[in-house]
Amino acid sequence: MSTNPASKQKDIKVPPMGESIAEATIARWLKNKGETVSLDEPLVELETDKVTLEVGSPATGVLSEVLVEKGEIVNVGTIIGRVTEGPFSELPKEIGKEKAVIVSSPPRIAEEINLSPAVRKLITEHQIDPRLLEGQGKAGRITKGDVLSFLDKGKEEKIPKPVSQPSPPAPAQSQKGGVERVRMSRLRQKIAERLKEAQNTAAILTTFNEVDMTNIMSLRARLKDSFEKKHGVKLGFMSFFVKACLVALKEIPAVNAEIEGEDLIYKNYYDIGVAVGTPQGLVVPVVRDADQKSFAQIEKDITALGQKARDGKLSMQDLQGGTFTISNGGVYGSLMSTPILNPPQSGILGMHKIEERPMVVEGKIEARPMMYLALSYDHRIIDGKEAVTFLVRVKECLENPERILLDV
Repeated sequence: MSTNPASKQKDIKVPPMGESIAEATIARWLKNKGETVSLDEPLVELETDKVTLEVGSPATGVLSEVLVEKGEIVNVGTIIGRVTEGPFSELPKEIGKEKAVIVSSPPRIAEEINLSPAVRKLITEHQIDPRLLEGQGKAGRITKGDVLSFLDKGKEEKIPKPVSQPSPPAPAQSQKGGVERVRMSRLRQKIAERLKEAQNTAAILTTFNEVDMTNIMSLRARLKDSFEKKHGVKLGFMSFFVKACLVALKEIPAVNAEIEGEDLIYKNYYDIGVAVGTPQGLVVPVVRDADQKSFAQIEKDITALGQKARDGKLSMQDLQGGTFTISNGGVYGSLMSTPILNPPQSGILGMHKIEERPMVVEGKIEARPMMYLALSYDHRIIDGKEAVTFLVRVKECLENPERILLDV
């Protein structure tokens, strides 16, 4: 980082982001030119084809120069702006005067980080500075309604005053709503590229089954309070599914393998990817060495990774690797789907919505909480018999959770 002693300016540079990443896109500036900043306070958000990360301020002072605008591509090491260093009271007031924004207090700045996904998406789409909004939610939080009211107010202010002559009729196209062209983010481009790659290279086939969730739901209801009190984390469904998949992966090692050229690579470790939906797109952080972890540790890892994903704080280490993936479309209400492989993995399990359905149990019809399961697999390495056996074993472990504890 270079420093200009005369003006006390410090450069804001694009930091190293991993061995395989050489460039990024300026997703947005979190501060405007002329605003006061603190050391390490996030200034700009960079988006790569894998992660989104924030670059902190190199000093306490004022953001005096913005050299690269939103949407531009930059390389590692590029100087994208400068901060004029010094105590706030000693900084020249003319810096960035034309664009200066008065910040009421540090808590107001921090509030931006805690925006809900829906609010963050709306603010990003309309390029609104959240400091201009007055939060009407609990503890002053900004709600979706606050953003919509702000947008409506802006539209009203832009409505022209009546004139004596009638305005010409609007073109027919405007009555249809028109179109909006938005450049795909680098993350979305990478998602599209990898999904298409999976379809083009793998022989993807999906097999289905269904699981009765009665016993797991009963077990959770009995033990969830004591589990959370002891371990400090809620007992969810995902740890059961991870544990069930581990039993099946050890029995059917081909599902945990991959193809590399003319070789089959069988992996004797189990790093389970857990697909997480974020406002920026789908990401798959990885729970490392899942077979060596308890239910509680798996739940803690999944909770922490999910929060990092929603906050855009995932690192390259969080996303790299993975031998098998679990995707839960049920949280969005999906009843059934055919998940696509996450290359170079050979298998992915799709979870779905739990729904009560009439089932025959010991000759009687009962309402049972049922879930459809889907296993998509690469038929080049996994035979149909192996895929069906894998899914049946997952079903057996979930319907009889004691099998997971006894590893049978």
